[in-house]
Amino acid sequence: MSDEPRTGRIVVLVLAEVNLLDLSGPVQVFDAAAHLGADYRIEYAAEGPRQRSAQGLLLAGLTSLPPLYPGDLVLVPGPRLSPTAGADGAPLVPPTVTSWLAEAHRAGARIAAVCTGAAALGEAGLLNGRRCTTHWGLTEHLRRRYPAARVRDGALYIHDGPISTSAGISAGIDLALSLVERDHGPALTAAVARELVLYLRRGGDQQQLNPFLAHRDHLHPAVHRVQEYLVQHLDAQHTLDELAALACVSKRGLTRAFTAAIGLTPLEYQQGLRLELAGSLLAQTTLTVEAVAARCGFRDPRHFRRLFRARFGRTPSAARA
Repeated sequence: MSDEPRTGRIVVLVLAEVNLLDLSGPVQVFDAAAHLGADYRIEYAAEGPRQRSAQGLLLAGLTSLPPLYPGDLVLVPGPRLSPTAGADGAPLVPPTVTSWLAEAHRAGARIAAVCTGAAALGEAGLLNGRRCTTHWGLTEHLRRRYPAARVRDGALYIHDGPISTSAGISAGIDLALSLVERDHGPALTAAVARELVLYLRRGGDQQQLNPFLAHRDHLHPAVHRVQEYLVQHLDAQHTLDELAALACVSKRGLTRAFTAAIGLTPLEYQQGLRLELAGSLLAQTTLTVEAVAARCGFRDPRHFRRLFRARFGRTPSAARA
């Protein structure tokens, strides 16, 4: 657990056009933690008593922007922003919000931004000299608008002193879980993850794009069909004949289609998914290396160890440690 001062008070800054999952996902984490014994108290604040979300839901009963104290946590869910937002030099958030965030920082509050919420921190000068991240589609925009910020690609979330930022949308849940862990330790955090039926908790340095969703932006229906089947049956053994029959093409036709659509053969695609799942199981469970290998479809643990080391540069045991 962190030795940073904390009060348990969480002030959620509700901006105009806020994305609902950016707000609800992290709040659900803190609420679940409170029901499991954490001392979190959640408030919702905005410039005015109402804000309309990006998805059209009107959020009402919001308090005015309150004073903050050392150890308070300000949560800034991301608003809907385009990569060209502010190109005319206009501020991305109202000056009153910018001033309030800067004052919160001076007062000793912790500030955590989800997705495009990082732009509000940038407007307040809170990203200057700090490592930070945002949605992958806005990282270059962040670099251009806030050149003093140390914007990092490919991170789910980053803590730099009292300032925390996360990647897009669902990564706010990962950020919130990491804050709960800093406040209350891994046991309570694991209980929260179980309560919310989260399959795995992801570390901040994991890639933003889920490997199970990568290579799915093509238009080849037969390749999609086989990809979906492989994802659902990672622990089973498949021959190229069986996969080709599933796709209603020849073996050679399936391999050509995969290579053209995603740059990988069916075997390479399946193997990559299995190894990614293995890495997650090693990090998040107490299964033996042999059990992980079997769960991920590798019949020979020695072969699994060789493939794992070739992909990640370390053995399964070293990865777990």
